[in-house]
Amino acid sequence: MWDHTQTFWGYVLVTLPGGQVITAGQTISVLLLLIAGYLGSRLVVFFVGRYLTTTKLRPDAIFTLKRIVFFTILMLVFFTILHMLGIPITAFAFAVGTIAIGVGFGAQNIINNFISGWILMAERPIRINDFIEFDSWQGVVEHVGNRSTRIRRIDGVHLLVPNSHLLERTVVNWTLVDRDIRTTVRVGVQYGSPVSKVSELILQAVTEHPGVKPDPKPSVCFEEFGDNALIFDAYFWSDVAGEKLLRDIRSDIRFSIEELFDKNGIVIAFPQRDVHLDSENPIEIRLAGNRESPLKNDC
Repeated sequence: MWDHTQTFWGYVLVTLPGGQVITAGQTISVLLLLIAGYLGSRLVVFFVGRYLTTTKLRPDAIFTLKRIVFFTILMLVFFTILHMLGIPITAFAFAVGTIAIGVGFGAQNIINNFISGWILMAERPIRINDFIEFDSWQGVVEHVGNRSTRIRRIDGVHLLVPNSHLLERTVVNWTLVDRDIRTTVRVGVQYGSPVSKVSELILQAVTEHPGVKPDPKPSVCFEEFGDNALIFDAYFWSDVAGEKLLRDIRSDIRFSIEELFDKNGIVIAFPQRDVHLDSENPIEIRLAGNRESPLKNDC
C-alpha cells in the first residue's frame, strides 16, 4: 500500500523545458496550500478586522488595511508555490507580459475600475459611511469593491457605481471633512406684523431645537418685502449625515415657529389680492333666469 502511494505521489505529470518535473504529489500539495492559504488569509483578515474595530480608525481605513493584508498573504502563498515547484519568477516574465497586453486591450474598463478602486481607498475622497450626491442621487457609501462602489440611496435602493465614474465625475461629499451643514428656514408674515418680535420668535424656535449647533450661532435676517409677506430667513448649522435628518430638523423648527406665532398673535402670510372697482362707470348685473331685465348699479 505504501509503495503504491509513493509511486502515485512521485508520478510525473508535466516536464518543463528546463528539465524540471511536476509530480502528482506536488500538484496535490499546491492545491492544499492554495486552500489553506485562502482560508488562512480570511481568518487572519477576520481577526485583524476585530482588532482594528477597537481602535479609532474609520471604517474605510479598516477596510483598506484588511484588503492589503488579504492580498499580501495571497502573494506570499503564490511565491511559496513557485518555490515548491522549483519555478523561477523570471520564467513568467514573457507570459505575464503577453497576458498583460491581451488583458489591456480586452478588459480596459475592468482594469480601469480596479485601479480606480485602489485610488479611492488611497486618496479617500469617498469613504465608507459618507453621505454623497452623485448625478441626481443621494445616498450613503456602504462598500468600495474591486470593480464598483455600493451606495444605499435615501429611498433604500442600492446603486452599484463603477469606481472610475466616481473619479471622472463630480461627486458632492457632505461628510468629507466634517458633518456640519448649514441650512435655512424661510418664513413669511403678513404686513403690519412687529418685525422685531417676529425675528425674536424665529430665533427662539431655532435655538431651542437640540439638533441646531450653538456655534456658529444661528441668525435671522429680514430678507425682503415680498408681494404678499414680510420675508424672514433663519440660518443655522446642524451636525447631520444626510438630507433626511436635515429635513426633519427644518420640519420641527417650522412646527415650533407656527406654535410661537399663534401664541403671540402673529399671522403667517398667505397670497392676497386687493380688487378696486371703478365707481364712475355703472356695472351691469343680470339675475339668473331673467336675462331680459338687466339691472343697473349706479354705485
